[in-house]
Amino acid sequence: MRRWNGWGDDSFNLEMPDQGQAFLAGRVGAGHPLQDATLESVCAQVPASRLSVPAELAPLIDTAAETRVRHARGQSLADWLAMRSGDFGVFPDGVAQPQNSDDVQSLLTWAAAEKIHVIPYGGGTSVAGHINPEDRGRPILTIALGQMNRLLDLDPESQIATFGAGTPGPLVESQLRAHGFTLGHFPQSFELSTVGGWVASRSSGQQSLRYGRIEQLFAGGRIETLQGTLEIPTFPASSAGPDVREMILGSEGRIGVITEVKVRVTPLPEKERFHVVFFPDWDSARTASRKLVQNRIPLSMLRLSNAVETETQLALAGHPTLIGLLERFLSARGAGDGKCMMTFGVTGSSRQCRHALQEARAVCKSHRGVYTGTRLGDKWAAKRFTMPYLREALWQMGYAVDTLETATDWDNVDNLLGRIEANLLDGLAERQERTHVFTHLSHFYGQGCSVYTTYVFRVAESYEETLDRWRTLKESTSRVIAHNGGTISHQHGVGKDHAPYLPVEKGELGMLAIRSLCNAFDPGALLNPGTLIDTETGTRGRTK
Repeated sequence: MRRWNGWGDDSFNLEMPDQGQAFLAGRVGAGHPLQDATLESVCAQVPASRLSVPAELAPLIDTAAETRVRHARGQSLADWLAMRSGDFGVFPDGVAQPQNSDDVQSLLTWAAAEKIHVIPYGGGTSVAGHINPEDRGRPILTIALGQMNRLLDLDPESQIATFGAGTPGPLVESQLRAHGFTLGHFPQSFELSTVGGWVASRSSGQQSLRYGRIEQLFAGGRIETLQGTLEIPTFPASSAGPDVREMILGSEGRIGVITEVKVRVTPLPEKERFHVVFFPDWDSARTASRKLVQNRIPLSMLRLSNAVETETQLALAGHPTLIGLLERFLSARGAGDGKCMMTFGVTGSSRQCRHALQEARAVCKSHRGVYTGTRLGDKWAAKRFTMPYLREALWQMGYAVDTLETATDWDNVDNLLGRIEANLLDGLAERQERTHVFTHLSHFYGQGCSVYTTYVFRVAESYEETLDRWRTLKESTSRVIAHNGGTISHQHGVGKDHAPYLPVEKGELGMLAIRSLCNAFDPGALLNPGTLIDTETGTRGRTK
């Protein structure tokens, strides 16, 4: 069963090796875990539902306390602390589980008549506060789309597949693979997140170099709105005015509820392998990664860890004897202290993979890269969807972990990365606390790349102080990103957490356009209020 207060399947745990514990203790100090609340104690706090459900909708709506608890929070660190402490704040008044688009439209019609706030819910993996209810004086209905999880149509000639929006990643792939196709969209949240959620938050998958981000994969679909049903037809391309498809991408539930998603699929590749190269320093590694992309070498994925992330990954890998042998091998070839690890994927026919590997190795070698084969790449592939479980292991040891991600142009990468890491490293110094910070580049483009930073700090003596430590780090570093040439989100969306920083990126006229679009579809601000922008108060979305 899925954890009610954390990530993923409660029967799976990712163990921390002994040397990993010693490594973290040396970086930030020994951890002391906080006491977790029980599910029973949280359910006892859930108030009576404020919904008066009509008989015809009663089979769709569950007002039980546990169901409302399980749909009240996402997976940000603030959500994690709320769930672990039992201090949830606000619960939805009910959770609807529609079977089809018509059910969703019926729920929206009722919500509009009764002035009920509606929150669309896919896989519940948001790390930016997308699905968290707020107390705005109205009943709250969460619409969970998990029953709409099937492949509805597949056109093999046009290579367009239609899915229910609540279809999670594994079901997307298994249903396509039965017909010889793949979508190729693999975010780290792949096991739980849904195709509708990917569209709503403008998601990016780990192999976007080959398959594209979700905006390249999203071809059309169906959206139920308070103004009626919006059907977006599929075209290979169109110059017929502004693209309505683009209006839905990143709309985060403010325009309507995405119920059917049409995506561009690809025949399954013949071959796929993941390779690892180590570079002696950051400059050579970053330059090599840029040239790999700008030379259009057909890789399927690329990830470059800076020196601290490389050191951390090797320390947490376990198998100290094998890691020691690898360290000595790399040091003898010039990649000792300060080395940076690159992982790249080659996907396609045997001939395509062979040529791509030859070209990639040649570029890496010209920048002093040490090729180590596929063994470490295979380890990465095997664990790439289980790394979120590490938060559980760290929590049990008394540590909190979170991430910040952005994207910027190549000429600003080092500047922005350095400012982000410096702010996080110094963020808790006044409290005599240390922070362990490391970064990788991923989702590469000819113009630039994403910058993905992880930070670990000790849990405080109370939940309140731990939350305050997180806010200090999160909010100050978000300001650094917004005011130093980075997007406030490359792949996690805006939600409620990133909304205050959006105006710096969009500008006054851009914000006016977004607010106008939301108001056109939802003049009463009933759909996911507070997310993306705050059309009700006009106060959210301003920062200095």
